[in-house]
Amino acid sequence: MFDNIFNETDMIELQNLLRANKQTITTAESCTGGLVASMITKISGSSDIFNGSIVTYSNKIKNQELNVKNETLEKYGAVSCEVVNEMLDGVIKKFDANFAIAISGIAGPNGATNNKPVGTVVIGLGDSNNHKMVAVHNFSGSREEVQIQAAKVALKEISKFILNSLDK
Repeated sequence: MFDNIFNETDMIELQNLLRANKQTITTAESCTGGLVASMITKISGSSDIFNGSIVTYSNKIKNQELNVKNETLEKYGAVSCEVVNEMLDGVIKKFDANFAIAISGIAGPNGATNNKPVGTVVIGLGDSNNHKMVAVHNFSGSREEVQIQAAKVALKEISKFILNSLDK
């Protein structure tokens, strides 16, 4: 599903790029519930580029495990660029990774607000040099379709992000 966004061949290329440059990747996931990590680890040999990840579904765990500030969560909400930015910092530190993906969103069918409809997903990409890219995406479809699109877009975007980082 959504192989036009990111597929197994793309994943192998991403992992080979990381491997060739002795780099690692980690994830902090909320609405995708570990889907990105699962996609990474479906490829045999991924342990040399992936040490682990964390699913921080609740605000309590975002704060406790990734040091996302309670003030940030209260002021902006879990589905915000500000929270995802702090998730990136926390997960890179926790897993001592070179690159990270952080995702928080509303997969539905519940949880929507007037400002954040179902399908609103914030995807953040970052590296250990504090370069970041955080953007709001709007996906459509069922809960599962929103989750898969979010995971695959994050992987597609991190591939470009890593290529740009390594070119510098």
